[in-house]
Amino acid sequence: MLDWSARSGGPALDRALRLVRARGGAAQLCVVHDGQVVADVAHGCAAGDLFWVFSTSKPFTALLVHRLAERGALSLDDTLAQHWPAFAANGKEPITVRHVLQHRSGLPVARSSVADALAMTSWERSVRAVERARPRFPAGGGPAYQYVTYGFLLGELLQRIMGTPLRELLHEEILAPLGLRDTFLGVPDAELHRQVPVRARGPAAVAAQAFVNRRETRQAVIPAAGISTTARDLAVLYQALLDGGGPLLSRESVAAATTPTSDGTVDAFIRLPIRWSQGFQLGGPGLQPDRPRPMGRTSSPEAFGHNGSNVCVAWADPARRLVVAYLTNRLESPAAGAAAHNAVAEAILAEFPPGLSPR
Repeated sequence: MLDWSARSGGPALDRALRLVRARGGAAQLCVVHDGQVVADVAHGCAAGDLFWVFSTSKPFTALLVHRLAERGALSLDDTLAQHWPAFAANGKEPITVRHVLQHRSGLPVARSSVADALAMTSWERSVRAVERARPRFPAGGGPAYQYVTYGFLLGELLQRIMGTPLRELLHEEILAPLGLRDTFLGVPDAELHRQVPVRARGPAAVAAQAFVNRRETRQAVIPAAGISTTARDLAVLYQALLDGGGPLLSRESVAAATTPTSDGTVDAFIRLPIRWSQGFQLGGPGLQPDRPRPMGRTSSPEAFGHNGSNVCVAWADPARRLVVAYLTNRLESPAAGAAAHNAVAEAILAEFPPGLSPR
């Protein structure tokens, strides 16, 4: 249990907090070091306000897959078509659960990036699109980020195996065991007043702002992008994983979920070298050490977490016994967002050098 009343930190952490405030807009930042809360800041919002965290949502569904696999409800080497016959159409028979977790299904999109995004508030339309889709790349080949399809591929699979709606599964298997009372896959009516609206900077982001801020979007079940949560809840989740899985997973399953599956391979969708595991993005400088990284350029290679459109990010660095959740409502150019997140991460990393022995 994290103690939110405890605070401690040094000059580098103070610099991170100044960067958060200077950026403007609404933001929450939680930093936990060796199990102790060292920063818990809400700027321009309340600590309990809800941020739509974009792809920082993806690990929730991945953890649900690993939890049910550990229980024996499925195998990561099952093909999706074993449990979902209609999915086999158009050459998708070989795609396995493991392929999807590693972004190697060959289905980065079902139709196009724009069409998938516009349809993602409708589960039925999105699932039908995935069923009709043809792979863009061979299953099991190089990674190609499934930015929307990821959630519908895994989510529909889990619903078919378990016979329970994904929202209920997530609550029963992940949120309730950790006590995450401020995390929602689709925000209930009673909690809509806590939502932090996204604010765009630059004309290219204005259309996305309007779409993300719609009530229909905030309440939809969009597992790849639609979690609404707080920095505190994300810190609790990542601390549990850092501690070996807590009530969710065994240490072996956490290790399987965070072991590298691509180490510097250029992602065919993002067109950048991304270090993937089976459910997370990984830290370290990678093959482009000068490029801003959401977990910071100097994060350890075993750091794991997920960026959310350079708007939100959450991660853990085992070498430092460090957890960071940094949520903002600033939707801007990828370069500007990445630079801002990297700067905050680097300030935090400077405060907590690696080398601490795990407890």
